[in-house]
Amino acid sequence: MFVFWPLICSKVAYIKLLRPKDWAKNCFLFIPLFFAGEISNTDKILQIIWGFIAFSCIASSIYILNDYRDIEDDRKHPVKSKRPLASGAVSKSLALVIAAVLIIGGFTLAWFIRDKFLFVLGIYFLINLGYSFGLKTVPILDIFLLAIGFVLRVKAGSVIAFIPLSEWIVIMVFLLALFMAIGKRRDDVLLKVSSGVDMRKSVKGYNLEFLNVLLSLVCAVIIVAYFMYTMSDEVKMRLGTYRLYYTCIFVMAGIMRYLQIIFVSADSGSPTKILYKDRFIQLSLLLWIASFIVIIYIKDITIFK
Repeated sequence: MFVFWPLICSKVAYIKLLRPKDWAKNCFLFIPLFFAGEISNTDKILQIIWGFIAFSCIASSIYILNDYRDIEDDRKHPVKSKRPLASGAVSKSLALVIAAVLIIGGFTLAWFIRDKFLFVLGIYFLINLGYSFGLKTVPILDIFLLAIGFVLRVKAGSVIAFIPLSEWIVIMVFLLALFMAIGKRRDDVLLKVSSGVDMRKSVKGYNLEFLNVLLSLVCAVIIVAYFMYTMSDEVKMRLGTYRLYYTCIFVMAGIMRYLQIIFVSADSGSPTKILYKDRFIQLSLLLWIASFIVIIYIKDITIFK
């Protein structure tokens, strides 16, 4: 067993290099199907699964290039210092080869799926390449670029499945992604306060008070926009129901719980970290999904007649 341990560790390092945990972000490709009431369409689901794979390949190549650029900065970070490139578990040259293979494979698969998907994926790649090679050091622009990446994921899902994308979905996804990006920057600022070291250059353009204001502002806009979305005439006609506003309670509960955690409990500001460990937010999310499924897909049950 001990003889094979170095080999096992090296394989784990290569998997970590791809950041498979972050592939969950690419589930945003399925959002157009869900909100269009076509999540049971197996043909479209299969197409989006292929799109998910292509998007994950390109995303992983960006992660590798980003880690390659940030090796020195990551070594100062308590968590990022354990990444394969920063820790030296994977060589720089091999990492670049893997990134090249992923880029070729991702774009080739996208070309077979649909030309418009290839175009959207290309825009995502270029924006994130620019982000990794300098744009992430520009405060405010950095969080906007992260949010645009999520919008492009949703757009990719819509072009693959031939589903028109509602402007409300674009707005809600952008706001939610912006909210998550602000929370991520807040986490970086908290690390700076505790360690005295800038974990990333853009942190110099932020402080805790500014990010707290941004979080509160975006939270308020999200809630108002979501209420407007659920009561929009266009959405009511398209989905054939006016009852979507019932789901607002779960959105408000989740957001209020998040604000309680960071302002009252003074816990980490990263939304993803909190999502993984907070049962209240997890339950709010599950109830929101369940209520949406019931309202959109099971409209003919007695309670809705």
